[in-house]
Order: sequence, then structure tokens, then C-alpha cells
Amino acid sequence: MLDDVISTKALTSEKFIKEIERLVINYNLDYMDAVVHYCEKNNIELEAAASIIRSNIRIKAKLQDEAEELNFMPKRAKLPV
Repeated sequence: MLDDVISTKALTSEKFIKEIERLVINYNLDYMDAVVHYCEKNNIELEAAASIIRSNIRIKAKLQDEAEELNFMPKRAKLPV
């Protein structure tokens, strides 16, 4: 029973991440806009999306970069490349 819940949650998280990536690529949206759009369209609380995003390093990093560029967060020190 618990394995079914974990499996369903993992599938939901995977589907959410894939949908966000699809919105970003197909509609040229920022990650923040894609997350908000997906949540509004599917009646998902942003807090629920945040718990999924916290577990995905790639999406979390993209959102953090966007937030820093928009001055929503202080910029991290970056090494010159």
C-alpha cells in the first residue's frame, strides 16, 4: 500500500517536471512563468509545486537563477568562466 503511494507520488513529480520543461521549450516561457501557469491550469497549490521543485536540483537551480536575475533573491557568487 505504501509502495503504491510512493510510486504514484514519484510519477506525479516526474510528470510535473516534464510538463514544466515542455512549457519552457514549446512556449518559450521562463521557469517561474511555466510553474505558475501549470499550477493555475491544473488547480495545484504553489506550495505543493514547491515541494516537488525542492527535490529536483535542475529545476530548482533554473528558478534560483531567474530569481537572482530579477533581483528577487541576492545573487550568489559566481566564478568567471
